[in-house]
Amino acid sequence: MDDTSLGFALIGLMVTLIIIGLPIGITLISTGAIGVWLIRENPDLAFRFAAMATYSGIQDYLFATIPLFVLMGLLVSISDVGKDTFDVAQNLLKRIKGGLGIATVGANAVFAAVTGVSIASAAVFTKVAVPEMVRHGYSMRFAAGTVAGSSILGMLIPPSLLMIVYGVLAEVSIGAMFIAGAIPGVIIAISFAIMIWCYARFAPQRIMNATTGPVMADEKLMGPAEMLGKSVPILSLVALILGGLYTGFFTPTEAGAVGAAGALLIALVRRRLTLAKFWRVLRETGLVSAAILFLLIAAGLYSRMLSMAGVPNAIGDFVEHLGLGPYGFLFAFVIVILLMGMILDSTSILLIMVPIGAPIATAMGFDLIHFGIVTIIAVEMGLLTPPFGISVFTVKATLADPKVSIESIFAGALPFVVVMGLALILIAFFPILATALVR
Repeated sequence: MDDTSLGFALIGLMVTLIIIGLPIGITLISTGAIGVWLIRENPDLAFRFAAMATYSGIQDYLFATIPLFVLMGLLVSISDVGKDTFDVAQNLLKRIKGGLGIATVGANAVFAAVTGVSIASAAVFTKVAVPEMVRHGYSMRFAAGTVAGSSILGMLIPPSLLMIVYGVLAEVSIGAMFIAGAIPGVIIAISFAIMIWCYARFAPQRIMNATTGPVMADEKLMGPAEMLGKSVPILSLVALILGGLYTGFFTPTEAGAVGAAGALLIALVRRRLTLAKFWRVLRETGLVSAAILFLLIAAGLYSRMLSMAGVPNAIGDFVEHLGLGPYGFLFAFVIVILLMGMILDSTSILLIMVPIGAPIATAMGFDLIHFGIVTIIAVEMGLLTPPFGISVFTVKATLADPKVSIESIFAGALPFVVVMGLALILIAFFPILATALVR
């Protein structure tokens, strides 16, 4: 068996191991090491290769970005910043049709610009927005679907953990990825808001509860001073992080450090951070960061094995032979990602597909920044598609209501998947939307 055939056989082995339940990190590192062993016919070399990948894979200063942004997101989550952001958005948009749904999208977009984690957004806004939307007469399906659907903005609007992972795997600037995600993130957020307004204006029966009307309590209007007080913490943090990144004053790692310090200050000033909570935040930061960094080590070994076997070149030659062209390849790549999104989480998909797709995309003339944004949008759609749909399951678990079925949340999130698909097509055919701020 030649090296390329062996590489494809190991990809098949990897998929099989994942399907039967072996953790993705163990699968990647084991298939990578076995591949090097068989290709070079030297077990000692395979072990040295694995050791080198472990040491060199995450030694760069850049990897400090991961624990810093995780820490910042967790500190923001316990500070009730998400609730205040929603309260302000609700107060501003309550006179617009579908205003509460649009407020959820807007608050999620702002919250995403700090946390960078979709699951955190889903958990926070399930507690904050869903009860309020149901109280105002929206159906539970629409309310839960809106929270799940708009939570994906957490991985698209910078800073984003997925962008960090992609930047490492594709060897492109993480700062450039952060900047490139801004316009696509705003486009998708505005598209979500337009979709909700259209439903409220032309098909209100699709989003309102047909059996029970809104239970209206005495509505307290916020004054300008109260809205400003609730907005200052989140907007200051967003301005600090994104302003520093976009002006080039901070590197991504420095932005993570400054953001984590700012989030800590907010939590302390608001008196939301006890010693027990702080220890829990630090512990969870360590667990999440260690898991991501181990996956990156495993993906680095796996990527080197694929290159050694010549798999990316073989796939590129095959695509060229089929005459698909650059956009034919991109279409096929996105379809594979969408299918994988039904059974795998976002990070795992990137770890598997980027080492294969990025070299081919480069050979076909794609800008890897543009390719990365398209890839991340496709991956994020997987957070809303059955049977995996981790954002949907997060909403279900946070609601803890046996009367709300997982199927109804998937149905409520479906329109958001459609809108994301349309946005993906638009951004794929107009690369300037992803690269305008980078150049």
